[in-house]
Amino acid sequence: MEFAFTPEEILVRRTAERIAAEHLAPLAARLDRGEGREEMLANLRRLAEAGFMGLNVRAEHGGAEAGAVAFALAVEAIGGACAATGVTVSVTNMVAELIQAVASDDQRRRYLPKLCDGTFPAGSFCLTEAEAGSDAAAIRTRAVRDGGEWVLDGAKLYISSAEYAGLFVVWAVTDPAAARGRGISCFLVEAGTPGLSIGPAERKMGQAGSATNEVRFERCRVPGSALLGREHDGYRIAVAELAGGRIGVAALALGIARAAMDAAKAYVRERRQFGQAIADMQGVQWLIADRETELEAARLLILSAAHAKDRGEPFAAAASMAKLYATEAAQRATYTALQLHGGAGYLKDLPLERYARDARVTTLYEGTSEIQRMIIAREALRQLG
Repeated sequence: MEFAFTPEEILVRRTAERIAAEHLAPLAARLDRGEGREEMLANLRRLAEAGFMGLNVRAEHGGAEAGAVAFALAVEAIGGACAATGVTVSVTNMVAELIQAVASDDQRRRYLPKLCDGTFPAGSFCLTEAEAGSDAAAIRTRAVRDGGEWVLDGAKLYISSAEYAGLFVVWAVTDPAAARGRGISCFLVEAGTPGLSIGPAERKMGQAGSATNEVRFERCRVPGSALLGREHDGYRIAVAELAGGRIGVAALALGIARAAMDAAKAYVRERRQFGQAIADMQGVQWLIADRETELEAARLLILSAAHAKDRGEPFAAAASMAKLYATEAAQRATYTALQLHGGAGYLKDLPLERYARDARVTTLYEGTSEIQRMIIAREALRQLG
């Protein structure tokens, strides 16, 4: 692969870094305390205006057409400043890319500009249910034809950005008699549709500024034109689009980990014990060396997956490798950074404990580390023929 970034990719990264430093990082601690929602929404509008909500969407639909590598660079920068904002950006891009990939021309014209320009503050991906997490084929939400409409009934759990999303991509069973995973379809449901309701925000360990809610559908009627892609093709759509989302989560985890390690490196150069800076101690240096090596490896895995996606090559296994390695490395990096701060790292006055909490969920959503290992192993075995 080409390791030099294009001028456009460099511009995307620099712009993301500027917005992150000026607007996102100063708000992150308040969002973690449950404050600053209006300021966050203003930041989402600011990011949309700068092109960050449709980074891999074609210009004819309001997107930036910057590509998957630019997307990864942007999410890393945004996530390092504010993980709650980073996950919103990542998921909204995933929704936009899904619509671009499988929607009708009319659906693209209707929804993509609103996602890209911030008319919709965010998009939400409604797949997970109480008994269908990693096992997406087990969903129970139903969609039944009624004349020219579909009627949705069911509930989705742990839906990011649900409180302020303008559009929901919803998976539902349309043929309960079909073989496992074969009778699922995908729908576009706008916020405010009668029968769609949002539950209270979940109380989470980290990324508290990003709303996570139950989304319920009770006799929720949508027009026939709300069907996304072909009927009964929803499971394939979900599997395909989750791969792209994993690049985003990997980049988000890397951004959090980089922020933690940057803080740690600055701290150990200033903190003195036994008459010297603790940065001069071999044990500290070895911890930093190990974490920096892992984060560089994570970066290369992410860029490799994104580069393959940009070239139109198969990238699902590469995306799983990137997500597995980057998110697990982020756990080690954030805890190492906290450890290097000593007792100070445990205090809420510094962001280290927040980084550790924010990084933790990256090994869980968009497919757990265990699921990534299954995908990687299956692909490795398949290649043997």
